[in-house]
Amino acid sequence: MGGSGEPVRRPWIDGGPPGGLFHVALRAAIRERGLTLERLRFHLAQRGVSVGLSSLSNWQNGHSRPETPASLNAVRELERVLGVRPESLARLVATGGRGQAARTPAPRCADIAPVTDLLDVLLSSDNQDVEVIGVQHKITVDAERCATSLWSQLLVRAVRDGVDRYVVRYYGNPSCVPGLVVARGLVNCRLGRFVPHPSAPGLVHELLFDHVLRAGETWVFESELVDPTAGVSTEFAYGFRNPTRQFLLQARFDPRALPLRCYAFAQQDLEDERHTTGDLRLSEHHSVHLLASAIDSGVLGIGWQWT
Repeated sequence: MGGSGEPVRRPWIDGGPPGGLFHVALRAAIRERGLTLERLRFHLAQRGVSVGLSSLSNWQNGHSRPETPASLNAVRELERVLGVRPESLARLVATGGRGQAARTPAPRCADIAPVTDLLDVLLSSDNQDVEVIGVQHKITVDAERCATSLWSQLLVRAVRDGVDRYVVRYYGNPSCVPGLVVARGLVNCRLGRFVPHPSAPGLVHELLFDHVLRAGETWVFESELVDPTAGVSTEFAYGFRNPTRQFLLQARFDPRALPLRCYAFAQQDLEDERHTTGDLRLSEHHSVHLLASAIDSGVLGIGWQWT
């Protein structure tokens, strides 16, 4: 299983349509080889190549692509481990890995690739140590039409002993300056490490719990993000990394700047086509909300149109 022997010829990777996606090819090769990401990382480590689990996951899901020389070297080692033709995956990376799709603008919330690389900076970055029971988000849009404040409440259950934190990823508008974003722990948590991206509009940060959880113990905590550089906003989307029992998203608007229309939308994945799922009517308190239950993955959000 270490990738020895002759590489297997796979036309959809090696010589097939030039529009083949890098992440699709990588995911299919991993599935065909029957390796878990942990075992794949182990084989790479034995070859002297260190790649984080979150990076491997994001590469195969299309959330980020290897771009640094070290990452490209890792791709070539991946080819050997997975038994595919030399340069088959690396060529997809070099050409953008997207073919004609690269000329089609993707939804803004899909532009997350640089930020996902920050996850390797933090321990337990994939939040696999907790079960997410409930998520509530409230986005506040000010009189300048900017979504400057995000309040969040999460209810989680520890799946092992020793859980003491949760990691948040934030992807702002193109105008976002990550170093100016303020993160606060409000209830039952405090801010841990805060890692803004040096060039992309995003960041990751830790929320540290008041005490260490035992397996099966639940914890509810509240936090806030304030982004004074948000700029004019037209949506808020939430990507599910963990199955979630209940999700509530609210958008509240300043009465001096009310949108013409509000609607809910969904995507199966960040790279997939967006579908409008229904119009939302503003309440007397100038807010709309979206409620969903038993979500396994994908993206849910609220969008709005200005006059």
